[in-house]
Amino acid sequence: MPERILVVDDEVVLRNNVRRFLCKAGHTVEVAGSAEEALEKLAAQDAALVITDLRMPGLGGLGLLRRLAASHPETLTLVITAYASLDSAIEALRLGAQDYLLKPLSLEELGRKVSRLLEHRALAQRVRRLRQELHQRFDTGGMIAGAPAMRAVMGLIGKAAGSRSTVLIEGESGTGKELVARALHDSAPWADRDFIAVNLAAQPADLVDATLFGHRRGAFTGAQEAREGVFRAARGGTVFLDEVAELPAAVQVKLLRVLESREVLPLGSDRPEPVDFRLVAATNRPLQPLVEQGRFRQDLYFRLNVVRLQLPPLRERIEDIPALADAFLARHARVTGVPAPRLTNAALRALEAHPWPGNVRELSNVMERAVLLSEGGWVQVDDLPAELAAGASEALDLKEAVAAFERRHIQRVLRLCEGDKPAAAERLGVHLATLYRHIERLGLD
Repeated sequence: MPERILVVDDEVVLRNNVRRFLCKAGHTVEVAGSAEEALEKLAAQDAALVITDLRMPGLGGLGLLRRLAASHPETLTLVITAYASLDSAIEALRLGAQDYLLKPLSLEELGRKVSRLLEHRALAQRVRRLRQELHQRFDTGGMIAGAPAMRAVMGLIGKAAGSRSTVLIEGESGTGKELVARALHDSAPWADRDFIAVNLAAQPADLVDATLFGHRRGAFTGAQEAREGVFRAARGGTVFLDEVAELPAAVQVKLLRVLESREVLPLGSDRPEPVDFRLVAATNRPLQPLVEQGRFRQDLYFRLNVVRLQLPPLRERIEDIPALADAFLARHARVTGVPAPRLTNAALRALEAHPWPGNVRELSNVMERAVLLSEGGWVQVDDLPAELAAGASEALDLKEAVAAFERRHIQRVLRLCEGDKPAAAERLGVHLATLYRHIERLGLD
């Protein structure tokens, strides 16, 4: 069934010419002579696309766009304006319009833009259906895998789940490493056993040994009761060691022995005790460079790195953002006891443009805020934090967009190389002098 198009223009000849042209192309088209008349017709029957002039008496085109953003956020908009009013077209894009055309109007160009926008709408509806399927397939806590890198991770989880081999999960903070560890446990034949998580970065260095391996009563000052340690407490389940790069050197030696002998020697005891567990370790810092620097034992690294899962940062899986955002909106809405709001197109574009230094955890926090601030069942750009809202209204100039991408990418590589510019130049595939020119031009110094 053809999508309905509404043409809004106070010039009778122009709107009728557009209607005839689009009708010949097979579209269902209605016309309105003002923004007010258009809103009345949309109240009676929604439209897939609104084509509107900007300069009209009364509410005008920009006023119509503001009303559409609030009451018809899924309706696509194409604006028509004179070249002298190009600034108005830019403002219209910031208000949520998808595209614009300059007068004098080219009907052929209009036809191409209409076809492209309606194809975009059909694709968005298909993505929404796939998103719902993903929600049914994966837990809404974040195990959504539309991006190729995440699909690869899910495939490895399926292959490794039934094995007792050690798994090493690498990824930036907030990418969901513990969620993946729990998925490994829940998919294993021993899912009914305990899953014990230990954040080594949060453990006092002098207590890590006792936490992992246990101790006898009186083994040290303050040890008034015996403690069995997480490896014995697992009893055939899974032990998840988060931030394993923080392990003290002495504890690294003891962990290696436990992994090789499957025996643990509690503090204050002279008799090893057998243990049965599956170890999953995680780090937000790659271990290989730490091995090369002598800060992490190479033999322990090899013992941990039997199955390696590399979680991509959220900025490298942008296609997952819509489904993840919807999942978090639903989760936080359930906790708050309100209906889950939906994202407007403009809000979604702002999410997709953000670099997400805090990854999936940051997205969850942003969606929690959106649930609290949104009104009318829709998340608008203004419901997002200031840095995301600002990103949505950045200039649309192509050179500026390219420069923004270059800036983010060079910053990321410099961070990965810990500020080592020769190494960064090699990773980027440019001469060192070229990198310095980019740094100066982009203001990265």
